[in-house]
Amino acid sequence: MTHISKFTFKSVTRHIQQPDPVAARRTKIVAAIDQQKLVLAAAIKGETYTIDQKRSVTNDAGETVQVIRPRTIRPWFFVQDDGWYVQCRYGLRVLLIDGKHNAVFAKNLTQVAEILDALRDATLAGDLDQALALTIKSGKRHDG
Repeated sequence: MTHISKFTFKSVTRHIQQPDPVAARRTKIVAAIDQQKLVLAAAIKGETYTIDQKRSVTNDAGETVQVIRPRTIRPWFFVQDDGWYVQCRYGLRVLLIDGKHNAVFAKNLTQVAEILDALRDATLAGDLDQALALTIKSGKRHDG
């Protein structure tokens, strides 16, 4: 015991802090909105926005190897009725943004950018917390 006798010993119970689920949802939505801004920028240029994803596949020799494949990010906005509709999604589920409606109408792509910014600000302010809770609780997709 002479090697460790110079240390101070104590009994302690470790308290693990669980992350706040509301804050985690907000962070997830904000990250997705930021990604949608990149999708919008690519759409304005006439391009498709993709990200690189690592996948494990089995090659001809039977070995499992990682490959990088592009994955297209689907936009939350689409053309319909002589304008653009923007939906806010949490995973595959579309949020009822104001409790009743699942989309915001925009006349052009510039307004789509404004709507994405407003959705981001509303998420950070906690305005979409109730819509998120209802969507997660119901487990329904509100595609319309």
